[in-house]
Amino acid sequence: MVRIGNDWDAVLADEFKKDYYLKLRDFLKREYATKTVYPDMYSIFNALKLTPLSKVRAVILGQDPYHEPGQAMGLCFSVGDSTRLPPSLVNIYKELESDLGLPPSKSGDLSCWARQGVLLLNTVLTVRRGEANSHRRMGWEQLTDRIISCVNEKKEPVVFILWGREARSKKSLITTGRHLVIESAHPSPLSAYYGFFGSRPFSRANSFLEENGVQPIDWRV
Repeated sequence: MVRIGNDWDAVLADEFKKDYYLKLRDFLKREYATKTVYPDMYSIFNALKLTPLSKVRAVILGQDPYHEPGQAMGLCFSVGDSTRLPPSLVNIYKELESDLGLPPSKSGDLSCWARQGVLLLNTVLTVRRGEANSHRRMGWEQLTDRIISCVNEKKEPVVFILWGREARSKKSLITTGRHLVIESAHPSPLSAYYGFFGSRPFSRANSFLEENGVQPIDWRV
């Protein structure tokens, strides 16, 4: 059974017993045994491990993990300290500098955000090496939709940051007026100039949190 190590265990206990998840688990056992799959199996649920439900103040939604060696670490858009920054993360740092004046970090590890309550969630949590979207529609979406819905049910206000078409399609799961939804184009070089740059998600998120008596995020990396 999956063990997260915080309040997500109780919240998702029934989900991990459902047929779709048991089928997904069997699929993953075969994939990890016969293919190169990212992230490593011990890092799949890092987003939940680092950000308990009770601590979530913001959510950033990604699509699926990076599919090249040494990149995926279980947090959307994040890579390890010694890993070259992927183009999307480079653009996130550019917007962070434009928005808040924070110089780009040489590190791509966003764990510091996760520990502050930023749930860095991909909608699909695994991928084959070199094959983007290869684990799409295998069951992950049903689980991550449930995770998003659990955050939506929180009484405390939360900021949902939706970058790109896949993330923005989850807007329908966010039904309460307590929360703020910030949506724009994806930070990928293919789309960043079509609405991501200049969207100021970081300052907008912090303004909303402060207005609602919630501690803002320190976005420094």
